Amino acid sequence: MTLKLCILMHIYCIYYVTCPPGLGFGHIRVFYILVHLCLFLFYNQHFAMEAPPVTTMPVSGGTINMMEYLLQGSILDQGLESLLHRLRGLCDNMEPENFSDHESVYLLKGQQASPFVLRARRPLDRPGAPWHLRYLGQPEAGDRSRHTLVRNCVDIATSDVLPEFLQEMGFRVDHEFVARGHLFRKGVIKVAVYKVCRVLVAGSAEGAEPLSLSYLVELSAVAPAGQDNIADEVRLFAEQLRPLVQLEKIDPKRLM
Repeated sequence: MTLKLCILMHIYCIYYVTCPPGLGFGHIRVFYILVHLCLFLFYNQHFAMEAPPVTTMPVSGGTINMMEYLLQGSILDQGLESLLHRLRGLCDNMEPENFSDHESVYLLKGQQASPFVLRARRPLDRPGAPWHLRYLGQPEAGDRSRHTLVRNCVDIATSDVLPEFLQEMGFRVDHEFVARGHLFRKGVIKVAVYKVCRVLVAGSAEGAEPLSLSYLVELSAVAPAGQDNIADEVRLFAEQLRPLVQLEKIDPKRLM
């Protein structure tokens, strides 16, 4: 049985069981459910993946909707050491976790006005580590009552055949980059300070070049929907990093 046929069989079974009559594949919510369940079933049944979804918590009768609370900013290269020194004093881990990841952004264009977007990331410094597939919902940046950008978040671990799987599903690579930097943790809060590098050869991270003379700084936390106190914790932590870096709500749609 070919990979594509196996995928189509899984999709048909899930669609038949979960969708009411008259609801087609064009419905974005149904398609998201199909992709998510198909990935989970396919990789667990055929590749014996033991890693569960890391941002989807099983409960009786369904799953908990997980949200990401996010603030972003940037700092020039010459200010990096000062920021790292401040983070060592504030965070749980005095020495950061270094990382080097290759991320590809996949699009699936359909009848909807905006394409369906998935992000696939693999670690370059840990051979054999699982890939991560991520879905990020539309950000709620316009709500002035929220101190952070808020968006739906689903993150699952997969095997290394993820690119082929997405291509069989009809996804195409829109862009890719390499992220190299440092990761700090403070309770549920994660602080990533990294350099974004341009990929010179499609599909290969070799020889990736920095895009700018600055580092991207992301302050984030993932929690079940409705826990707005997490946003307050993220904001308070961001204030402790001033004036070294100014972290703000940045709406990705305004950058397009």
